[in-house]
Amino acid sequence: MAADSAQAAFAALNLNGEPSQSFIDLILMDVLMPDLNGVTACRRIKQNSHLRDIPVIMITAKNDLENLTEAFSAGAMDYITKPVNSVELLARTASAPTLKHEMDCRKKREADLHRSNDELQRALKEVKVLRGLIPICASCKNIHNDGGLWQRLEEYLSEHCEAQFSHGLCQPCIKKLYPGVCRD
Repeated sequence: MAADSAQAAFAALNLNGEPSQSFIDLILMDVLMPDLNGVTACRRIKQNSHLRDIPVIMITAKNDLENLTEAFSAGAMDYITKPVNSVELLARTASAPTLKHEMDCRKKREADLHRSNDELQRALKEVKVLRGLIPICASCKNIHNDGGLWQRLEEYLSEHCEAQFSHGLCQPCIKKLYPGVCRD
């Protein structure tokens, strides 16, 4: 697709409307254009999230450092000076989509890592873990809590973890509490 002005390029890119489904891999843009210079046009294109990652290569007869800096600060990926060398043009236009693909892969990996990190953070918030020394009475098995009071083990654990309890009796307690029920 070709455009002879910035406005024609904006229309082709659907800059002023909804994001289009057109697949544009690369934008070659001259710095000197009739209605709006290429650097300003590049800046406007890069302000749109659906166009931000399309590589832009600026082409110009200007080769001073100020124009180069201005083009890169506007979001250009590369800069070719006129007269355009066909080998240079082919090499740079071939490498731009490859670089974009690598950047897209990196962004996807970063998004996946961010999503995984969020899931881990949510899971960590849901996990309650008891750590450290828990003072427990050797006789009644009550716990000396953070408030300095003695508290039943079940109450303490239900406040500090999400475990549920069921009660039963172990063999030694059955023998001790109900000596006539069990036979040795």
